[in-house]
Amino acid sequence: MRRIAVLTSGGDAPGMNAAIRATVRYAISQNMEVFGVERGYDGLIKGNLYKMDSRSVSDTIHRGGTILKTARCPEFQTKEGMDKAIEVLKAYGIEGLIVIGGDGSYRGMKDLYVQYGFPCAGIPGTIDNDLAYTDYTLGFDTAVNTVLSAINNIRDTMTSHDRACIIEVMGRHCGDIALYAGLAGGAEAMIVPEIPFNLDELCAAMKRNIIKGKVSDIILLAEGVCDADTLKKQIEAKIPIVIRTVKLGYIQRGGTPSMADRVLAARCAVKAVDLLKNDEGGKVVGIKNNAIIAVDVVEALDMPRVIDKDLYRIATLLSQ
Repeated sequence: MRRIAVLTSGGDAPGMNAAIRATVRYAISQNMEVFGVERGYDGLIKGNLYKMDSRSVSDTIHRGGTILKTARCPEFQTKEGMDKAIEVLKAYGIEGLIVIGGDGSYRGMKDLYVQYGFPCAGIPGTIDNDLAYTDYTLGFDTAVNTVLSAINNIRDTMTSHDRACIIEVMGRHCGDIALYAGLAGGAEAMIVPEIPFNLDELCAAMKRNIIKGKVSDIILLAEGVCDADTLKKQIEAKIPIVIRTVKLGYIQRGGTPSMADRVLAARCAVKAVDLLKNDEGGKVVGIKNNAIIAVDVVEALDMPRVIDKDLYRIATLLSQ
């Protein structure tokens, strides 16, 4: 395989640029040509490709977002859209495609591989950490550290004013950002979609803290449960406490990628290029027990996502 392409799709995540950079430079070292696809599958359908070289990715390793940009593409979910994508890949002489993204991006990659037999390799790029086959995804560590910084700042103000605060974080239906940031930030409660939430137990714990003289509880709320204002009203209806809400939103998706995300990006990119070089398409790369792995994309998407309940138990015990 001599000519490959790389695209980023779905939500942007810190570490995507590091993965693009590593893909381009490692592939060139293996005597391969690399084309960048702008705006994900939408750009692929429209033929928005350009040849990349080492200079194309200079001064990008520290940047959040994606230099290739990203976009949603409903058209790619149709046969007509995928037919167009295959025509473009053939027109440019592309022999393999590296997809950097999350669940939706992988489903598009799976269709290209299963329905058309086109060699693809996937790199997990999403802050949600919601891909079951890998311990961590690109952007997750950075997003958690962003939330952790916010917790530290918010706690100062809440303590000064004797107020509790509900901090709503991203993750869709995965509670990992709330769990890891809550544990690391010493939050008094972490509410996640995977574990049933008991409002009475939460309020009882907050009452105990009030009796002890502490009213500045920090509650980490994953967006997949409910919104922060709804939870605030439910709590205030049960106990006399002043609560503020903070929805961190897109601040979690941007910013300079952490060391962990940059290193993971490089390791995954090298593995993805090697998969295509060795004609092992149809696989997605990830990390398990600090080892880089490759899993069939169909198998990876079929794996059920479960939260680390032992970590949740530890976080809950330490919050008391």
